[in-house]
Amino acid sequence: MPPGLAHRNRGMDFFDITERKLTMKFATLATSLAVTFALSLSGPASAQTVLKVGSTPTGSPFTFLDTKTNTIDGVMVDIVNAVAKESGFGVQIEPMQFSALISSLTSKRIDLISAAMFITPTRQEVVDFSLPIYSYGEGVVVLKQDTVAYQSFADMKGKRVGVQVGTAFVEPLQKSGMFSEVKLYETTPDLMRDANAGRIDAGVLDYPIAAFAVAKGQFPNLRMVTSFKPTMVNSIGMATRKGDTELMGKVNVAVTKLKANGTIDAILKKWGL
Repeated sequence: MPPGLAHRNRGMDFFDITERKLTMKFATLATSLAVTFALSLSGPASAQTVLKVGSTPTGSPFTFLDTKTNTIDGVMVDIVNAVAKESGFGVQIEPMQFSALISSLTSKRIDLISAAMFITPTRQEVVDFSLPIYSYGEGVVVLKQDTVAYQSFADMKGKRVGVQVGTAFVEPLQKSGMFSEVKLYETTPDLMRDANAGRIDAGVLDYPIAAFAVAKGQFPNLRMVTSFKPTMVNSIGMATRKGDTELMGKVNVAVTKLKANGTIDAILKKWGL
């Protein structure tokens, strides 16, 4: 081969190698940029899903506003936090009136309900419920000066009774025809205040909520009617939107585990249930 041609070939080899190196560098850089861009779109891989959970500020000991911390606390708050920890999602408690819980869930303002809500056929037509968490019936409060040992609503015929809007007790009381008045209240404290002041003859509400308030001396003129035999015993559970099988599946797996390992029992005991 002529010397000049060999020299030119060596020069072409140098440029070919250099070009290939540059091409490889650009390809590597392009790949790196593409990966970085994709990660920036997807966000941090470890970002935790945070669910909005509806609870009421007036249902001690299940859910209530702790005025010291200005946060919602109670049995169902502790339980939903335990479920969230077990299931790998975060919780943001959204306080609201009991009567607004289901509509807030169906309208997607919240993702989950964790409150003292009975699992009833009527509600199951609109939302899905978790496995039962705790069971109880209705309780009755009257003025201390009323010493009658009421055992049933029949014993209270002609009385003025109060009940909270949205609870499972409203319809049976209204349909019974036994009472001179069935007065509706937006919150439990409103009901208890009227009973405490004698503006109604009796209050009908969740037994644990009534017993908790009376035991704490929040309404000093009232007593629990311990002789009363509840007829509307039911279970409470958490609720999701109808058809949200993924979330409900996680909730039920967690509830089953928390029941088995004693966590739920410990929470109930903590709050005196």
